[in-house]
Amino acid sequence: MKPLADTVAVVAGATRGAGRGIAHMLGEAGATVYCTGRGSRATPSAVGPYAGRAETIDETAALVDAAGGRGIPVRVDHGDAAQVATLVERIHRDHGRIDVLVNVLGGAQLEDMRPFWELPLDAGHAFVDAWLWPHAITARHVLPGMVARGAGLVVEVLEGDTLGYHRQVWFDLAVIALKRLSYGWAEELAPHGVTSLVVAPGFMRTEVVLDHLHATEETWRTVAGKSKAARAYGFAGSETPCFVGRAIAALAADPDVLRLSGGMYGTWTLAERYGFTDVDGARPHWWHYLREHFPQLALAKPATGKEWVVAG
Repeated sequence: MKPLADTVAVVAGATRGAGRGIAHMLGEAGATVYCTGRGSRATPSAVGPYAGRAETIDETAALVDAAGGRGIPVRVDHGDAAQVATLVERIHRDHGRIDVLVNVLGGAQLEDMRPFWELPLDAGHAFVDAWLWPHAITARHVLPGMVARGAGLVVEVLEGDTLGYHRQVWFDLAVIALKRLSYGWAEELAPHGVTSLVVAPGFMRTEVVLDHLHATEETWRTVAGKSKAARAYGFAGSETPCFVGRAIAALAADPDVLRLSGGMYGTWTLAERYGFTDVDGARPHWWHYLREHFPQLALAKPATGKEWVVAG
């Protein structure tokens, strides 16, 4: 029997990339997965950085089915509380519960790298809101059911398993706020048996990345060795979006996952803990790869000399 055969999951942001890989691997473990996002077969992505791309939640749901789970595509704008409420009501009506929520909800792309004092405030305000509130809205509607049952897992999929500075002040504020939100949820949920944590993928070979580097899953190793751009990105140390999917499937199947609540975990750390591999049989370790090939990034110190760290 598959370990998640009786599990009901929501992957918020499952149209492509990490969200698709997570939904796919939850399906591999046997889960019923509600694959949500704004890009559907009937209404393809029309705005933002993914406008015009072909990926849809319908395709993701089909991958879940093919892997042995049950995929259910539902078009949802997670910035709209009414749409999220309708989704949660539907799932509770059909299944009586939600066992796993995975938030893979990105906002606007980071483009303006100027220092804070040169950035427009209105754009910064909108940027942070677009990143933060869809996560908060979705969890706010899902968590009451988990608390009532005394069980559940909420995963925030975010960049990095540390509290280091994230390149630009508005982006840093958004990501750190989401990490802190996950920790705050963990603190409040601790007496109720519900787990909240952060999972950080390494550099992923998403559909967008493969297209940008003119590679496929069949040719990426060749491209990694020959392309200057690919070498600059650290493509040789990359992982598929299914690697983070297997990480989350392992967490969802762990009967003692509550002991990890409040933490931040890289896919490479979870692979060592649970013993899974990527779909190609590899076990990429992004932190080791960075230390070896990009020590100037991995070992860089803050300009102030002071670091925020996670203890425990």
